Amino acid sequence: MALQISATNPEHPALLLELPWGTPLEEWPEEYLVPLPRGISRHVVRYARAGEETVAVKELAERPALREYELLRDLDRLGIPAVDALAVVTGRTGSAGEPLEPVLITRHLGGSMPYRSMFETTMRPATMHRLMDALAVLLVRLHLAGFAWGDCSLSNTLFRRDAGAYAAYLVDAETGELHRRLSDGQREYDLDLARVNISGELLDLEASGALHPSVDPVGFGAQICARYRGLWQELTRTSVYPAGKHHYIERRIRRLNDLGFDVAEMQIESSPTGDTVTFVPKVVDAGHHQRQLLRLTGLDTEENQARRLLTDLESWMATQDDYAPGDPPPSSRLRSSRGDPHAARPEVLAHRWVREVFRPAVRAVPRELRGDMDPAELYHQVLEHRWYLSERAQHDIGLDTAVRDYVDNILPAARRTPEPAGD
Repeated sequence: MALQISATNPEHPALLLELPWGTPLEEWPEEYLVPLPRGISRHVVRYARAGEETVAVKELAERPALREYELLRDLDRLGIPAVDALAVVTGRTGSAGEPLEPVLITRHLGGSMPYRSMFETTMRPATMHRLMDALAVLLVRLHLAGFAWGDCSLSNTLFRRDAGAYAAYLVDAETGELHRRLSDGQREYDLDLARVNISGELLDLEASGALHPSVDPVGFGAQICARYRGLWQELTRTSVYPAGKHHYIERRIRRLNDLGFDVAEMQIESSPTGDTVTFVPKVVDAGHHQRQLLRLTGLDTEENQARRLLTDLESWMATQDDYAPGDPPPSSRLRSSRGDPHAARPEVLAHRWVREVFRPAVRAVPRELRGDMDPAELYHQVLEHRWYLSERAQHDIGLDTAVRDYVDNILPAARRTPEPAGD
């Protein structure tokens, strides 16, 4: 059989032809290889250079190679975090004419690491929790898309830090199946496999001395199941919010925050019966919101203040007729069914929010009542008061009403409260 290269891009076959397909993969000369850390795999895997691209080359039988190639392409079309499938090479023969196994070629995910490389130095438990949360997010997103993984594990995942966010990417789809919708039994099967596999991998790390002594491998395997179930419940619960009750959206975001997740994407679809809102979660590192708010608005705040202000900013953006849904803000990929795709960029809208919403609200509070509160803390307090009043009234009372009530009833009472006596 002649050598055949089936590729997603017409330019790739010419680049890939330069690789030594007549040599078994584990015997490839160093001149073709790229020294990158590799995870554990049941197949021979090597990183190689193809033109200006770094690719991962995996030997496996023809049928599973073609199947995984198609599955990875399907996941890409669905927007699921996974490695990009570039090509399948079949018809390989050695120097003596003996048949060689076909290979699946994927693009190397820049900045990513297999879990064993990340544990070369003992990882702090807090960082481990964020990585496991990222894996839980990946599994939820796969299941929402109808993909049953069949072998969820740390070994089949790549992790990457990107602008403060932790993300997990599927790297092995060989055992996967794509359906219109997964049954509860299919999801639970995947989840049980994840628990067993992750606990086993962490026990292996513990035996090698690479696991923090405070981490219980079996407990961590169970925790990812709990994180998955909480996230699944919060994301799959469909709600339609009537006009004037947008504080319900904030309630959902708060519950996600309480679970330890932020909102990576919020999509609002309007209809005559109300607004339907869906969320995509993400796991973020310390200081992420602070950096994003500073970059968008120029406001330099504390982390919790920044998280609250970004939520308000992005909810406000979704109500603007000139918001461009195709160009989401860097801090949160918020999309809305409203607006002209050729309208104002998010950075422009962010500065308008500062000028028309943030500053007027802060200036409406008399200086003599502010005490030592900085503008960000003051606005945060106003938003908290708005949330409280909206919950009590069961409709969104609006920012202006919240500011007036805060000035009339909250700040004067706070100033009358005597300071605690010192020693």
